[in-house]
Amino acid sequence: MFERLTNYLDSIKARDPAPRSRWEILLYPGVLALGLHRVAHSLYRSELYFLARFVNHLSRFLTSIDIHPGATIGRNFFIDHGFTVIGETAKIGDNVTIYQCVTLGGTSPDNGVAGKRHPTLADNVIIGSGAQVLGPITVGTGARVGANAVVTKDVVPGAVMVGIPARPTMIEGGRSETGFVPYGTPCRDMFDPETQKFELLRCEMDQLRKELAALKAERDGHGPEELRDRA
Repeated sequence: MFERLTNYLDSIKARDPAPRSRWEILLYPGVLALGLHRVAHSLYRSELYFLARFVNHLSRFLTSIDIHPGATIGRNFFIDHGFTVIGETAKIGDNVTIYQCVTLGGTSPDNGVAGKRHPTLADNVIIGSGAQVLGPITVGTGARVGANAVVTKDVVPGAVMVGIPARPTMIEGGRSETGFVPYGTPCRDMFDPETQKFELLRCEMDQLRKELAALKAERDGHGPEELRDRA
């Protein structure tokens, strides 16, 4: 038991440079929320729903993190800061990191769909701050969701999702990141694929305009330098 707790605290220290000791990590709201969720989830599985909800509400009051007692969570789960909501049928794998103000939300209750309503996060997923992952979708192993992205469709393993609605994006020539990436995306400029296409088209149009002006000047018997002097 002690070794498992130590390994858990060490896994958080590897992802967060702020704490100076394991004791400090024990005060993190995400750690307290996960501990209380383990208790609430055990009560929920024993069909002691009122007691499970009571522990859930106590946890939310103390940590500002709302994890439904029915949610299934794997090892080394880390919520950095708080203000996170995790729905009843959410499933979270091992070594998952979630930053503040994230919602793992469900489908609309007015559509009559029962059963799995919330997302599944595979192992080693990172969800950036403010992101919304909605519906019974799957976020594949090692995928990352950027800050404030809204994900409503399945995410393939290793993808980096940005935007509203979220779309996969490239990282500096398509090179994949190795190791843990804070906040789900590298801390440098990243470009949306649609924006990149627009910029490339604009550059091509500028180049075509220059070539067309040169051809017109050559046809009229004026070189580019003479054309500039006349202008």
